[in-house]
Amino acid sequence: MSMLTKPILVVGSLNMDLVVTVAELPQKGETIFGKTFTTFPGGKGGNQAVTAAKLGSKVTMVGAVGRDEFGERLRCSLSQSGVGTSYISLAETSTGTALITVDQRGANSIVVVPGANYACCQQDIDSALEAAEVPGILLVQNEIPETIVEYTIRTAKGKGWTTILNPAPARLISEGLLSMIDILIPNETEASVLTGGEAGAEDEAAQVLLDRGAAAVIITLGSKGALCCTVEQKQQILPYKVDAVDTTAAGDAYVGALATALAEGKTVLESAKFAAAVAAIAVTRPGAQPSLPWRDEVDEFIRKQEEGQQ
Repeated sequence: MSMLTKPILVVGSLNMDLVVTVAELPQKGETIFGKTFTTFPGGKGGNQAVTAAKLGSKVTMVGAVGRDEFGERLRCSLSQSGVGTSYISLAETSTGTALITVDQRGANSIVVVPGANYACCQQDIDSALEAAEVPGILLVQNEIPETIVEYTIRTAKGKGWTTILNPAPARLISEGLLSMIDILIPNETEASVLTGGEAGAEDEAAQVLLDRGAAAVIITLGSKGALCCTVEQKQQILPYKVDAVDTTAAGDAYVGALATALAEGKTVLESAKFAAAVAAIAVTRPGAQPSLPWRDEVDEFIRKQEEGQQ
């Protein structure tokens, strides 16, 4: 790690993804045949941590898994990707799981069973923050208890960390907590929930969240890219055109990549553009963590895209 590169701490969920591929997503009450079944290491926290580590960041993960096979596989996946696992605790319950159905166009539906993720504790967070040599970039999501999310952001902010919240699944955030978030990254649905449905277009939702205290808001828009908003500017980040196979970890790839670019000293806008490239690669591959690219793959992808535009 360069002396100029900040460490990244991810506090969040670790799930084993149970993935079924289908021709079309089932309708309510409908029984259909699946094509394939596979298990992949996942969880929003784990995915974001692996993304950042594969891109070259120094990453530490705080979370919890059960004393079972899934828990062991998740820890191994993190370690093999270069993520520090010293602050992942073992809970007396099953490891979190996600039941994911993916159709032939790459769209998905997901049911998450939190399990051990709700055993994530303050002591591990305190220890991980204390162990960091310098304040860095904090990533948090909503697949762990609300009290832990709030504690993590408040504690890290007080120690000088840059705080990023990916509010998925969506739940309301107090203005007091919003004022401690440097970058809020919801998707369109989550942005609507966070604003109580009072905003129409994405730029209106972003402005509401900025007015309530967030320093920057990036609304991810799927195939439409992302809207990057600060007090000074709003800019649409167009997506790279690729053939999507599985969009399961696209948002997590985006968040992890954004954190890496910020840790390397890039601006929010520069980081959002880099994150778009990482997410584009991820959707062209099946699975969550297996789809996440290494840094040399991203650099090569960006180089070819830039050559194609000349």
